[in-house]
Amino acid sequence: MKEITPFLMFQGNAKQAIEFYLKTVPNTELVTMELYEVNEQGAEGTVKSALLLIDGNRFFINDSPVEHKFDFTPSFSFFITADSVFEQQDLFNKLKRNGAILMPLDNYGFSRSFGWCIDQFGMSWQITVQ
Repeated sequence: MKEITPFLMFQGNAKQAIEFYLKTVPNTELVTMELYEVNEQGAEGTVKSALLLIDGNRFFINDSPVEHKFDFTPSFSFFITADSVFEQQDLFNKLKRNGAILMPLDNYGFSRSFGWCIDQFGMSWQITVQ
């Protein structure tokens, strides 16, 4: 095996999700992005392929040209260890906006402060403090 990279398939809103992650999640960088053009399989202007780095970790992203009856599941999540409670709270509050809280920020015994939310694009985030 040469490598393994998570692949995040959106359904028409990948570009908006990428823009949101770039401004919200520290150490996030867009490496490449190609959009569908007129007369291609996907809707014009949606993401044909993109490579996003989050804290050095690679993620392939696209908008599916085919509509699916499934989406992301909370059982696949980004797990972030924040440097401070302030950083954790700030990031959690930004990510949960227009999304959902699965576990509010609290001390659950395994972490002095932990929270789990789903962002407005359906991605699941677990955020703890070091």
